[in-house]
Amino acid sequence: MHLIDFIIFIVFTLGVVVFGCSFFKKGSSADEFTSAGHSIPGWVVGMSIFATYVSSISYIGYPGKAFAADWNAFVFSLSIPIASYFAAKYFVPFYRHSGSVSAYTFLEEKFGAWARLYASACYLLTQIARMGSILYLLAVPMYILMGWDMHTVIILTSIGIIVYSMMGGLKAVIWADAIQGIILIGGALLCLGILMFSMPEGPMQTFELAANSPMGNKFSLGAFTSDLTTSTFWVCLIYGIFINLQNYGIDQNYVQRYHAAKTDKDAKFSALFGGYLFIPVSALFFLIGSALYSYYEAGVASLPAEIQAKPDYVFPYFIVNGLPVGLRGLLIASIFAAGMSTVSTSVTSAATIILTDYVRPFFLKARNVADHLRHHDPADHHKHQKLELAIVRLSSFGVGLLGACVAIAMLSVESIIDAWWTLSSIFSGGMLGLFLLGCIPQKISRFAAFLGCVCGIIVIGWISLAELWHLPGIHLHPYLAIVLGTTTIFLVGFLLTLLLKGKK
Repeated sequence: MHLIDFIIFIVFTLGVVVFGCSFFKKGSSADEFTSAGHSIPGWVVGMSIFATYVSSISYIGYPGKAFAADWNAFVFSLSIPIASYFAAKYFVPFYRHSGSVSAYTFLEEKFGAWARLYASACYLLTQIARMGSILYLLAVPMYILMGWDMHTVIILTSIGIIVYSMMGGLKAVIWADAIQGIILIGGALLCLGILMFSMPEGPMQTFELAANSPMGNKFSLGAFTSDLTTSTFWVCLIYGIFINLQNYGIDQNYVQRYHAAKTDKDAKFSALFGGYLFIPVSALFFLIGSALYSYYEAGVASLPAEIQAKPDYVFPYFIVNGLPVGLRGLLIASIFAAGMSTVSTSVTSAATIILTDYVRPFFLKARNVADHLRHHDPADHHKHQKLELAIVRLSSFGVGLLGACVAIAMLSVESIIDAWWTLSSIFSGGMLGLFLLGCIPQKISRFAAFLGCVCGIIVIGWISLAELWHLPGIHLHPYLAIVLGTTTIFLVGFLLTLLLKGKK
């Protein structure tokens, strides 16, 4: 690695950590830490939502997927407008006026404490898996670039992210996300330009070679068949609709951002802006993957067999060997920008859930205690706030540590996109179905909702383990775990409620 590249990378990475720490405020409260004081402009929150979507999974995983296969995974992005519309129209006003920064307080009010604990546990598992996937992808370019031990990179990166997440809270995370989002778009555009204009016959050769690949059209969005055992267009679209509705409707990452915006109008704008911006940017990453295929197919440069066997390594390899000095350091910094923004988001939101859904209800009884102390004993109220802030910072450290452990465990995966999408489908636990049960006008029985969750877990377990355990019947694609799990919870809860009412 050239000294200039190294300086650019180090200055940028340390700059992000210092910038995040600059939001540290003495005497701040846990509520300010978790909701940024409801003071962030709408476009900044929107960029933060966008940066949450565009992690290292997108920056490295999408090009790797397009290089090795096609654009089937891009169908996921096409489902986002549906979720963005529902978020702006229904979810944002609902959460802005709910009175709680937790996405799961609503479930406890409808179905009892078990529902809140179930949904929050599913969320924590999903975020830890996500952090692991992204930290793993942050280590890949450094391994290829300088041969650094991937375990060491994961640990050091985790420490940097944890430090500025603990110090600055949600405000630091959102502002850092916005800056990193702008940088990663610029870096990706420069990279695509170099790839396409390096082709011997000009930029159009990129499309010709990729469209006429011996493996099939690399711009294909997948087969339009009804096969539910492979990742067809329809399987990916249905998966995308469900996972994005879950993201916008019940994911703490997004709910906290709704609360952080200055006004309801800003919050609605941020939901639409962040989602719609992701569509062209994700297409940019898939186009980079197709361009990488054409670049090496045309013989512009050679690709070692060991790199070709691991598609997630191809883009980092090109950055190291195909970019000029300076730009190389910027692209590596962009990848780190994408990853750090998403991991810091997960750390902060997971720590918030630990405080609001586990510590406060069972240990601090925060609402009643805080209200009483605020009016009767200001000194004790201040101590109470300091205790909560210490808990949320300690939780940030613990969650970040677990994410690093998962990243180390993922070092042997072949495709990080497949691994992450499968884990997110399983760990979601179909909690979107429980949320939808709480939203419909029909009053749902608590017992029916609980039984629906039990049935949903069984369905998710069956789909996830069918191939591994050689279970009988059709082995559906793991992406469908969230689809059928959500549907099962909703239908069982709704129909059983009607049945119980009929018997009465």
